[in-house]
Amino acid sequence: MIEIELDGKKVDIAEGSMIMHAAEKAGTYIPHFCYHKKLSIAASCRMCLVDVEKMPKPMPACATPVTKGMVVRTQSDKAVRAQKSVMEFLLINHPLDCPICDQGGECQLQDLAVGYGGTASRFEEEKRVVFHKDIGPLVSMEEMSRCIHCTRCVRFGQEIAGVMELGMSHRGEHAEIETFVGQSVDSELSGNMIDICPVGALTSKPFRYSARTWELSRRKSVSPHDSTGSNLIIQVKNHRVMRVVPFENDAVNECWIADRDRFSYEALNSSERLTSPMLKQGGEWKTVDWQTALEYVAHGLKSIKANHGVSSIGALVSPHSTLEEIYLAGALMRGIGSGNIDYRLRNAEFEQAQPGARHLGMAVADLSNLQRVLVVGSNLRKDHPLFAQRIRQAVRSGCAVNVVSATDVQWAMSIRNTSKASSGNWVQALADIASAIAMEKGITAPQTGEATDIAKAIAKSMLTGERKAVLLGNAAAHHPYGSQLLALANWIGVHTGASIGYLTEAANTVGAQLVGALPDDGGLNAGQMLSGALKAAILLNNEPEFDSAAGAKSAEGLKTCEMVVTLSPFKANLAISDVLLPIAPFTETPGTFVNAEGLIQSFHAVVKPLGETRPAWKVLRALANVLNLPGFEFNSAQEVLEHLHPTNGGAIPQQVPAGRLSNAAAAGSTVQSARAEPCVAGIYQLDGIVRRATALQLTADARATRSLEVTA
Repeated sequence: MIEIELDGKKVDIAEGSMIMHAAEKAGTYIPHFCYHKKLSIAASCRMCLVDVEKMPKPMPACATPVTKGMVVRTQSDKAVRAQKSVMEFLLINHPLDCPICDQGGECQLQDLAVGYGGTASRFEEEKRVVFHKDIGPLVSMEEMSRCIHCTRCVRFGQEIAGVMELGMSHRGEHAEIETFVGQSVDSELSGNMIDICPVGALTSKPFRYSARTWELSRRKSVSPHDSTGSNLIIQVKNHRVMRVVPFENDAVNECWIADRDRFSYEALNSSERLTSPMLKQGGEWKTVDWQTALEYVAHGLKSIKANHGVSSIGALVSPHSTLEEIYLAGALMRGIGSGNIDYRLRNAEFEQAQPGARHLGMAVADLSNLQRVLVVGSNLRKDHPLFAQRIRQAVRSGCAVNVVSATDVQWAMSIRNTSKASSGNWVQALADIASAIAMEKGITAPQTGEATDIAKAIAKSMLTGERKAVLLGNAAAHHPYGSQLLALANWIGVHTGASIGYLTEAANTVGAQLVGALPDDGGLNAGQMLSGALKAAILLNNEPEFDSAAGAKSAEGLKTCEMVVTLSPFKANLAISDVLLPIAPFTETPGTFVNAEGLIQSFHAVVKPLGETRPAWKVLRALANVLNLPGFEFNSAQEVLEHLHPTNGGAIPQQVPAGRLSNAAAAGSTVQSARAEPCVAGIYQLDGIVRRATALQLTADARATRSLEVTA
């Protein structure tokens, strides 16, 4: 550490830091545009010029290293004059269209122009004009004349997203930020460019011209999609979600969110929303009131229980539902007397007994510090964009990434070794790696394998370094031989010193396990329920055709049911359902998600439920009351959550206790379905909300997924 003087105050700062870092530590604001704490230093805007003693000219704070005894003045006449001169240059070609700019009211240039701009411009020549560009359905480049060439967007693509989709061409006043050869911007993190653009050059295409920033209320929430548990700020106008941006949390999502977190809100306002309970009568759907719908369902469940037995009733729940909803669905089934409940809709193998909830095996933030990692069965970049971003940062610091995969995918990071094998051969691929490790260490391998060249390379990589992990992706979790993959991963972890983790698919995959959304002994698993074993099925927030390994065949399996009840925010499962109950999406209900590491994050509703929509926890409680089931006297989602933590006196811990999490191989038997290939959802097919988000469905990733489905 060295000491410098900043505006008369002594500041201790690490050697090699820049003046800007010292200012941040001291709480001193220095105006800037190109500097961003998560990006490399470009020193292109020069707005952060400061007065450094013994320096003849003002120096850029973002690119000037501190030295012992340095004296810096950020508010001296010399510094302020330099900053005002830079602002004058930045505004020379700026169109000054603040009244119609989407960024108006939250624009860095606008804010700093108030403090450092002149009252008049000395520039009388014609301003330059940059023609708009179409780069896809998410990000708008309609007003690139506003661009000040800070290159934040370019550096974001290179360093965070891993794909340089934007660059600066030409020089001087002809310089432009653009894609090359007319390409679109297709990164799964592209929306973050909107947030980091300090002017209104890059804006949100779906949000464009729909509201002004000062009209919006800002409310915190948590993403319901992948297992990161990204923290969100949801911006609302007139009880309608208008925009979603990140809430900074370095332990979870830093200051980024994935595009599906940002743009999926379009579905919440779509025409596909279900706003009233509906019954199918004579093949036609009719709107009814809640009392009629609940009594119909209760009567149907009682009748089916009497005629076919309680084992013919089951519930399939989505791991994108809240902890409270999933718990009450299980409590409802068990209150009726049925042990048939499962969240594992996409699994091809079902463990009968788990020692604990499958989880990431480390803190999300620790992914950024890994030195060696073996990823099995994951298109990491598309399945978990923010996990991929963290591992990408680890790679930039020297981490070696090893992969077992069935296909060649664009990882947007350097991969050290790839064992390419069809999914049916992944067990053998891991056995080969285990054999190579056993050969290196002079021990016995857990099962027969061949120490191939690629297996030896992966083994040598995993035997070096300190912070290591074996990460099982969605395809490994859903694999017909997932338990064998886990057992081999555990052996590799033990003998290389690596932690073992599941990336986990959904926002509440860990939570669903914790609250028992798994069949009781003798109960039916999701595969069995979808293959025709039920007479009454309750579908909580899922569409089996898209959300299960059975796919389109699920309709055949559910035809044996005398009653199918769908609880959904959307008009879903119309062909297979008899009852539709409108439940609130995550923006209209309080709830809790447990992310991949076991972090418990609760949130509140940010808008009123649409129409006759009700939170699912209320619907399940009301249905239990109509059925006269005891133990459902909850008046709020908070009471449900407190009921789940009785040993804490109702206090909700921030983290799931370590004793309830385990990636150890199960000692019990497993049940396998007939499906040979693991079922993995496309990046914009993961759940009902993203599937109905118009802009997301226009992206290259969504089109590619649809073309694969057609060819299959």
